[in-house]
Amino acid sequence: MNLELRHLKVVCAIAETGSVTKAASTLGLAQPALTAQLQRIERTLGGPLFERDRRGARPTALGELVLARARVLLPAMKGLQDEAARLAGTGAALTRFRFGGVNSPILGGLVHRLAADQPHAQISTFASWSVDELAQMVLSGRLDYVLSGVCGDATPSAEFGLTWRAVANDAVFVLLPEAHPLAAHDEVPLAALGEERWAAAPGDGCFADCFAAACARAGFTPRKIYETDIRSCIDLVEAGEAVALAQATFRPVSGLVTRPLANTPLRWRLLLGWHPDAPAAAIADRVLAQAIAAYTDSLSRNPHYLAWLASNPNFGPQDLAAA
Repeated sequence: MNLELRHLKVVCAIAETGSVTKAASTLGLAQPALTAQLQRIERTLGGPLFERDRRGARPTALGELVLARARVLLPAMKGLQDEAARLAGTGAALTRFRFGGVNSPILGGLVHRLAADQPHAQISTFASWSVDELAQMVLSGRLDYVLSGVCGDATPSAEFGLTWRAVANDAVFVLLPEAHPLAAHDEVPLAALGEERWAAAPGDGCFADCFAAACARAGFTPRKIYETDIRSCIDLVEAGEAVALAQATFRPVSGLVTRPLANTPLRWRLLLGWHPDAPAAAIADRVLAQAIAAYTDSLSRNPHYLAWLASNPNFGPQDLAAA
């Protein structure tokens, strides 16, 4: 049998979990099948790689040698695959747009604009709650661009080497039923919501921590937070069971209103990201301009936010030259 990368992954999985049974579960294999595979690997390499007893599996001296080489080879091969995937699209960048989005309010508008501008282009989308997952997909060549948001002046992780440019800078609003006593206010002090229950979508950024800190500054700790998808957040607000933080460009829903939080204790920046070495980088400025235009289009459906922006010029769409 010739030794392959998949065999090295097996050895690493057993070492990392300390158990053939646990490694089998991690790899999605039956334990007897993984045991038989390990035995074939050991025969190929000329000796046992693990000492196995009721306490688990521990690498032998030969096993440590194989693991040392595997921990160099596997990341190197992954890097090669990622680089190849990014460069494979060279020459097709103007005819293919693969977007990932984290609850992006402008994804539909951006797709519409690109489809009208380039009717023969192939456009696809992928949704995730995790900006890190989407950034990894850009790094590996499976996506071209990411639309995501961050709170305040935060930036996404630099681990994946993406370039990030701002599309817009928004105040965070609160979503309320029309019958809520605060719905008639032009702005809502965060402190006035101290007795409310909250609905929120999941995510992997710092927004939850920033929200908790803002509540603490306002003198309260949120009573309860329901973490669920956007549609269920709306359902909870409609039912009067919760209020929700919302992007200022949130599409109006009958029976609900969005109101700015007084003194803008929370901000949300919408960003577009891409890898600087990928073909997508060559037309990133063009895509960014379309994203800013799609955001501007979205303002027309929210006259309350438009009126608020007139008095708060530091918010809203980002100037392309300064993006």
